[in-house]
Amino acid sequence: MPCSNVSNSGVLLQFASRIAVNAGEKNLPPLHLWQPQKIVDIDLSIDHQGQWFHQGDPFIRTELVRLFSTLLRLEADGNYYLITPNEKVLVKVAEVPFLIVAADVTTQADKPVIQLATNVSDTFTLDTEHPLRVITQANGEPRPYVLVRDGLEARILPQVFYQLVELAQMREEHQQTCLYLTSAGAEFQLGCFD
Repeated sequence: MPCSNVSNSGVLLQFASRIAVNAGEKNLPPLHLWQPQKIVDIDLSIDHQGQWFHQGDPFIRTELVRLFSTLLRLEADGNYYLITPNEKVLVKVAEVPFLIVAADVTTQADKPVIQLATNVSDTFTLDTEHPLRVITQANGEPRPYVLVRDGLEARILPQVFYQLVELAQMREEHQQTCLYLTSAGAEFQLGCFD
């Protein structure tokens, strides 16, 4: 489906106004109910560091980034869109849309529970609904991700990942030492080494 190109910066403010009217008050908006066919391209993007841009200029207002982040959806075509009842706005995402910027560990029933926070103020528990996965890059460095919601992932920043590694337990498997992290009764492998 073709995208209409819009260069007027006022369109961004109009779009934000429509979002504010259509968004839920306390919870996330009901994106699953909205299936707009009209696609708009106003040159929105998110870089590798989670910074949002409009026509190459970084967003300054964190409230606007938070608002837009609640309307973000990854669709079957592999593209990210901001969804409203009437239209969807293409968002070019360099890697994943969010970053994990903090982790807090508590215990419940003598079991560790890890709460994670994103750069757009989402907070959630690392568990089976929000699993962690680690990709080993070509240089051998781990690249950890966690599912935030509805197919949207966050990359875990290195300082947070190192905090999680310190909480992990070692286990010998297939002549390797593997690190496992437990949270809310779920177990996640962080990686293995010789």
